[in-house]
Amino acid sequence: MSAANAGIPPKATAREWTGLAVIALPCLLYSMDLTVLNLAVPHLSAALRPTSAQMLWIVDIYGFMLAGSLITMGTLGDRIGRRKLLLIGAACFGIASVLAAFSTSAEMLIATRALLGVAGATLAPSTLSLIRNMFLDAHERTVAVGIWVTSFAVGGAIGPLVGGMLLEHYGWGSVFLVGVPVMVLLLVIGPWLLPEYRDDKAGRLDLASVALSLVAVLAVIYGLKRIAESGVDAWPIAVMAAGAATGFAFIRRQGRLADPLIDLRLFRAPAFSAALLVNTLGFFVGFAAFLLIAQYLQLVLGLSPLKAGLWSLPSSLAFIVGSNLVPRMVRRVRPGFIVAGGLVLAAAGFGLLVGLDRDNGLRMLVAGYVILSLGLSFVFTLAADMLVGTAPPERAGTASALSETSSELGGALGIAILGSVVVAAYRRALAGASLDGVPLAAAEAARASLGAAADLAAGLAGPAGDRLMNASREAFAQAFELTALISAVVALAAALLASITLREVGMPRAAPGSSQADSTSLACGPPG
Repeated sequence: MSAANAGIPPKATAREWTGLAVIALPCLLYSMDLTVLNLAVPHLSAALRPTSAQMLWIVDIYGFMLAGSLITMGTLGDRIGRRKLLLIGAACFGIASVLAAFSTSAEMLIATRALLGVAGATLAPSTLSLIRNMFLDAHERTVAVGIWVTSFAVGGAIGPLVGGMLLEHYGWGSVFLVGVPVMVLLLVIGPWLLPEYRDDKAGRLDLASVALSLVAVLAVIYGLKRIAESGVDAWPIAVMAAGAATGFAFIRRQGRLADPLIDLRLFRAPAFSAALLVNTLGFFVGFAAFLLIAQYLQLVLGLSPLKAGLWSLPSSLAFIVGSNLVPRMVRRVRPGFIVAGGLVLAAAGFGLLVGLDRDNGLRMLVAGYVILSLGLSFVFTLAADMLVGTAPPERAGTASALSETSSELGGALGIAILGSVVVAAYRRALAGASLDGVPLAAAEAARASLGAAADLAAGLAGPAGDRLMNASREAFAQAFELTALISAVVALAAALLASITLREVGMPRAAPGSSQADSTSLACGPPG
C-alpha cells in the first residue's frame, strides 16, 4: 500500500528542500532591512540633508508600511497565488531598492522606503504559507519552519556587520543594493522550484476591509512608536484609540462579509488563538530585550558599536541552534510543553539580567542574552508552525500574515511599554542621585536619556563629568534590571498560558496503516 493510499503525507523531495533555501534568502533580507539603515543614517544625512521630521520618516516608514500591509498581502496571496505574489513582491523590492540607493532627495527616499515596506510585506506571509504546501509531513514542516525562522535570525545578526563593511568602502546607497542580486535569483529560479497555490473558491478582495486593516494597524503601531520615543502624550493615545476603533469596525465587517479579508473561523481553533497570543507575548519581551541590551552594552559597559555587535553574536547563534533543535524535540515532547519550557528558559535568562555587576557584568549579560534567545527560539518556531498547521491550506496565507502581524504588534507593544518603564525608572533614579558640582541645567537635560547624559558628561570639565556619567549609567542599569524583572514575570505568565491552552497540541495520532504514531501532528483540526 502506498503512503498516499495509507493516508500518510508524502515526504518532501530535493526540489522542496532546495526551494526552501531559495525562499529563506528574501526572509534574510527582510530582517536585514529592518536594521541596516540605522548604520547609514549619518552618511545619508550628510548627502540628502533631511529635516529631523524627514529623518524620522525615512527610518520609520519601512516598518509602518510593512506592518500595515501584512494582512492584505497574506490574504491576497491566497487569492491570486502565493508564488505569484512572492515573485511580484520580489520584483518590486528589487526595483525599490535600486531607487532607494540612488535617491536624490529625502522625499524620494521616504517614498521608496514606503514601497520597500509594501513589497517586504509580501515576503514573510508568502514564504511561510508556501512552506505549508511544500511540506505536508508534520515533522518536515517543523524542520522547514525552523530553517525559515533561522533565516530571520541570520539576517538580524549579519545586517549590522554587512552594513558596516559596505559603508566603510562605498556610499550609503550600497546598503540597499545588497538585496538586488538575491531578488533577481528568486525571480529566475522561483518559478521552477516553488509550487503555486491559491484558493480557487476565494471571492473578490474587499477594498474597504483593506483600507480599514491598513489604518488600524498603522495607527496602533504609529502611536506605540511615538510613545516609545517621546513618552505618553495625548496625540499618540488619540491615534491609538482611533486605530482601535477602526480595528473594531474591521472585525465587525469581516463577520458580515461572504468573502472576508480574515476568516474569523480561524480563531475557533483554540490552538490558533493561543499560539497567536503566545507569539505576541514572546515578541513583547523579545524586541524590548534586544534593543535594551544593545544600549546596555554600549552606554553602560562602554563598548564600541562593533564590539557590542560581536558580543551579540552568541545570542544569534543560540537562536539559530534553538530553531533547529525544535524539530528533534517535538518527536518526544508535545509542542505546547516545549513552548512553555522555552518561555521558562527565557524567564531564567531575564533573571540573570537582574543584579548585573556594573563593572564586570559582561559575561553574565551575554549568558542571560544567550539563554533568553534560546528559549524564545523555541517559542517563535513552534508558534509559527502551529499557526500555519492549524489553519486550512486555503487560509495559510492569512494565517501567516496574522503570525507576522502579531510579531510586529507584540514587538511594538514591548518597546513602547517596557521602553516607557525604562524612561520613567531612569529619570526617577537620576533625580535621586548625588550630582554635586554638576550644573542644574545639565542635570535636568541628562534625565532625557542615557545617550543625552553621555553627551553632556563629555562636555563637562573635571570630576563633574565623571559624576554625571556614573550616576546616569547607574540609573539606566537600575531601569534595565526593572524591565528584565517585568519581562521574566511576563514570560512565566505566558509559559503558564501555553502549558494550559496548548497542552492538547501534538497528541500522538496513528496514521492508518502506520505502525507508530506521528507525534508531531496537530491534535486540533482546521476550524470549521
